[in-house]
Amino acid sequence: QLQASGGGLVQAGGSLRLSCAASGRTFKSYDMGWFRRPPGKEREFVAAIYWSGSNTYYADSVKGRFTISRDNAKNTVYLQMNSLKPEDTAVYYCAAGDSVPYYRATYPNQYDWWGQGTQVTVSS
Repeated sequence: QLQASGGGLVQAGGSLRLSCAASGRTFKSYDMGWFRRPPGKEREFVAAIYWSGSNTYYADSVKGRFTISRDNAKNTVYLQMNSLKPEDTAVYYCAAGDSVPYYRATYPNQYDWWGQGTQVTVSS
């Protein structure tokens, strides 16, 4: 089970940190991703981090502003979001996958478990 939290309302240029707590699974062995669904749009990839934490991937739209990290001792993955823009407004979801190929990390169907989503709203 994945539980996402940390969303909220923030002004453009502000920051938020999302958390995704995992329970009931061997968290440290899973690859983790963050996706988002902007209003009226399809779900899109945001960032991914592999089980060891040594490999991370980002969508071009968030590169340099967002940072994904994980704490395997706490069974938690984070998404630090800085310099937020109104176009970052979306419901953010965390996901876990088993041995996700790096070249398919952006595909939602590579992830087996999903959190419930947390709303992020960025005002201009």
